[in-house]
Amino acid sequence: MSQRLDRRTLLSSSVAVGAGAALAGVGLAPAFAATPGKNAVVLGGGMAGLTAAHELIERGFSVTVFEPTAWGGKARSIPFAGTGSGGRADLPGEHGFRFFPGFYHHVPETMRRIPFGSGTVGDNLVAATGGKFLRGGDHADAFVFGIGPDPVSLLTVDGLRRYLLDNLGGHAVPPHELVYFVERLLVFLTSCDERRLGQWEKVSWWDFVGAAKRSGPYQKILAAGLTRNLVAAKETIASTRTIGNMGEAFVYNIMGRGNDGALDRVLDLPTNEAWIDPWVTYLRGLGVRFVGGQRLVRYEVAAGRIVAAVLADANGATSRVEADWFVSAMPVERVLPTLTPDVLALDPGLKGLAKLQTDWMVGIQFFLRDHADLTKGHITFIDSPWSLTALTQGQFWEDRTISRDYGDGEVVDVLSVDISNWDAPGILYGKPAKQCSRQEIADEVLAQIRDHHTMGDLLPEGIIHSWFLDPGVQWDAGTLRNINETPLLVNTVDSWKSRPTARTKIPNLLMSGDFVQTDIDLATMEGANESARHAVNAILDESRSTAAQVKTFRLYDPPEFKLLKQTDKLLYKLGQRNLLDVI
Repeated sequence: MSQRLDRRTLLSSSVAVGAGAALAGVGLAPAFAATPGKNAVVLGGGMAGLTAAHELIERGFSVTVFEPTAWGGKARSIPFAGTGSGGRADLPGEHGFRFFPGFYHHVPETMRRIPFGSGTVGDNLVAATGGKFLRGGDHADAFVFGIGPDPVSLLTVDGLRRYLLDNLGGHAVPPHELVYFVERLLVFLTSCDERRLGQWEKVSWWDFVGAAKRSGPYQKILAAGLTRNLVAAKETIASTRTIGNMGEAFVYNIMGRGNDGALDRVLDLPTNEAWIDPWVTYLRGLGVRFVGGQRLVRYEVAAGRIVAAVLADANGATSRVEADWFVSAMPVERVLPTLTPDVLALDPGLKGLAKLQTDWMVGIQFFLRDHADLTKGHITFIDSPWSLTALTQGQFWEDRTISRDYGDGEVVDVLSVDISNWDAPGILYGKPAKQCSRQEIADEVLAQIRDHHTMGDLLPEGIIHSWFLDPGVQWDAGTLRNINETPLLVNTVDSWKSRPTARTKIPNLLMSGDFVQTDIDLATMEGANESARHAVNAILDESRSTAAQVKTFRLYDPPEFKLLKQTDKLLYKLGQRNLLDVI
């Protein structure tokens, strides 16, 4: 059983707060004392920033992390203020539920290097052994995709075809259309990397799978449902390369090919308790300095390099910090204002960031007065207009009794729901989520969930104690719309070329974050972690450090398809189709 760290240890941050106040007060802060050439500033304390700090401090660098809002970023849990009583903690809200598929390698590797009790944070990853895709309205069928042993002992095109047909079949999609969809998947799975980047990056997933010419169930379940609910991408604008890469990863994940761990993993405690607080505590113990309440305003440039970062606190008071290395670890929408003309003059390629698009994927938690026996895993509500997915969390928090440890003693479980489509009209009010009040969002989400098979019985009236919507979503009375402080990058057709690598043309400015080019190629905490590792490796190269390079991983590539992909590479070079692209 994982042991709980002392709360006072995890939450102690007076040193960081004091440092932030001091910096803001003087207006001009010298660089922190460090070995010459090894003073690094990390701008952002989310997944990318904490990863960069972790890898740098272990390699002998002096590291200071600046963060305007909260450590952990979108990955953190968020206390529902004022809900705790009788010595209990506030109820745990969050931006959205955590999901660690088996093909994640970077994040779990980091977690296993963070002490927790007598083990590591990695011990807090537990398998979610269930998982359902539910239909709504008159569609009473529910199905489980891919849970069970891999029947394909030798990976061949024919064997994989049978496997996909067996797992995707039996739920309203006409058989001939299912065959077509599987054949399209096989085209992608046997495409070489050059074709994926040169051809499929420039085609939308909707067009690649021929959705416009096929039935409603095909569009809803296969073209849109699996796309929006599994990878939070818009099927009509997302590149086939991105969706195909993730679809491939999920397929091999289900088959146990190249996995780090179980098919689907979650945390056995609220995220901050299980991961973020122990991580910050560990890094602080190693010497990382954390300064909260500070956001980057701009960089100062001289002699082709960044010489200082100008920061501001919540009141607008600015300070100036010098360093040898600057790691940008902010989301793309916060990076853009810092790309001033003098920065872009040094690296004009960063102008491409302005072409990237963001969208909303935000969570809401319903705190329940009774246990809801839904499934031991994630649930996808296929027919929900807002593309809802959910998880009941209490069943995984084995070291916690929610009624004992959180809230007012009446809450026994937490239903955490992700809303992936904020632009579709709902079924209660006929409005998209972006135009609904916070109460309307909560009502609408419940109505869409209860519209699915058996959910009305499992979530009866009176079971809801309270709810918590990510505070990043706020109602704007002037425009009668919501604003969102925490949008998510969406991978659009041909956007890869607009995304930077971790190494920029400015020698001491590194980019990290879920928008940076990575192997996983999707806005995820795994991608953010990977990008930070590349950024640190670039610093090691530029500084000619003798420290070991940071380990990085690549998505699984089955050796059985190596010859097929080599053949496809030749066909692509000759301007011809993939061998299986015959329909």
